[in-house]
Amino acid sequence: MLKAVILIGGPQKGTRFRPLSFEVPKPLFPVAGVPMIQHHIEACAQVPGMQEILLIGFYQPDEPLTQFLEAAQQEFNLPVRYLQEFAPLGTGGGLYHFRDQILAGSPEAFFVLNADVCSDFPLSAMLEAHRRQRHPFLLLGTTANRTQSLNYGCIVENPQTHEVLHYVEKPSTFISDIINCGIYLFSPEALKPLRDVFQRNQQDGQLEDSPGLWPGAGTIRLEQDVFSALAGQGQIYVHLTDGIWSQIKSAGSALYASRLYLSRYQDTHPERLAKHTPGGPRIRGTQPAPIPNLWLPPQPSEPGFLISSPELKPQSLPLPDQIRFGIFAPRASLLLLGNVYIHPTAKVAPSAVLGPNVSIGKGVTVGEGVRLRESIVLHGATLQEHTCVLHSIVGWGSTVGRWARVEGTPNDPNPNDPRARMDSESLFKDGKLLPAITILGCRVRIPAEVLILNSIVLPHKELSRSFTNQIIL
Repeated sequence: MLKAVILIGGPQKGTRFRPLSFEVPKPLFPVAGVPMIQHHIEACAQVPGMQEILLIGFYQPDEPLTQFLEAAQQEFNLPVRYLQEFAPLGTGGGLYHFRDQILAGSPEAFFVLNADVCSDFPLSAMLEAHRRQRHPFLLLGTTANRTQSLNYGCIVENPQTHEVLHYVEKPSTFISDIINCGIYLFSPEALKPLRDVFQRNQQDGQLEDSPGLWPGAGTIRLEQDVFSALAGQGQIYVHLTDGIWSQIKSAGSALYASRLYLSRYQDTHPERLAKHTPGGPRIRGTQPAPIPNLWLPPQPSEPGFLISSPELKPQSLPLPDQIRFGIFAPRASLLLLGNVYIHPTAKVAPSAVLGPNVSIGKGVTVGEGVRLRESIVLHGATLQEHTCVLHSIVGWGSTVGRWARVEGTPNDPNPNDPRARMDSESLFKDGKLLPAITILGCRVRIPAEVLILNSIVLPHKELSRSFTNQIIL
């Protein structure tokens, strides 16, 4: 029997995610078309023996969160419960406070996942490693370059046994290129060190003239209070992954995470990706998708058409370098890897050009001639005719007028460095706003024929002119 715990934090966190976190809790923000933590729940539900998924945080159990929990339980046929902390308790305090609920039913082990990470979640591989060599703590680790590793928890491992010999959270100098992914597998015995930290906090914080429990005793930081203290004692091990991974700390990183998840949909959820249909919008990508049962005749009677052959076996298909795309099939019949998600209720004009890496939410209206690329368009937004939206997030219920251009500057990892990660984004440098993606808050109105470039527009604003490198309050 297994369980999973997802740490979703609280409203005092996610300040770098504003203004998007004004409308919904950050863990429910749509990434690649579904709430951020749904990717976590999907991964946990696929692990054999998973019996329950617990969400721990300091958010009020409002209507959006309650509705999400009910929908998740129905979709995955698993109990999904939310446990609200009485105060922000850190990354480990909630685990200790709700230890009875976590250990109910005597699980073999339980996963702990931070909500603000994007990953392919190799949970089954972690479970296999745990069962081969059982220890209280198993951490998922990946690599980063020397400079960027300073922004993460750094792990020094024994390369033969994978024991964590040394752990430092955000060191000031280079320690290791192995970083903590914020995804763990704990044995029930892992709660004993948390109890020791709790008791030590209680003793350190109590005053002689104030009997009772010190309120701050329940705050436990897994990284500093537990991992750093127990490293090198044979209790913490690391499982390395070379799969996708990124933090989601800001709006720019959410857009990058959406790209990673959309690319994974090719293998995990191909039904979520939009495809070319006659009379539908054009989906642009970088390479052709596999087309089953297609045969290119040596001398076609009508150049420019692919012919379907049901008898053709998949292994006899021509190689990609043998196919000259764009010369033998009508544009509307080609299937392209545009990595575009379109909610079923969205209305998209046939002449719109979408992709790559676009997510369109519920009830969105996309007009004729619209160009969308590397962007997220949220619930109820309207893009009027011939607008251009690039590297941007369009907020709930916002409207972009005809022939307007909304554009941002991506802050992606260096594509030439396989170990590069998203940089910690800072809004300002030397008193100037740094170029970044453009964000339109909830119910923003952009007039026709204006340019909004590298700007952040707070909710409920109605603009009347162009803006560049501005925060519009």
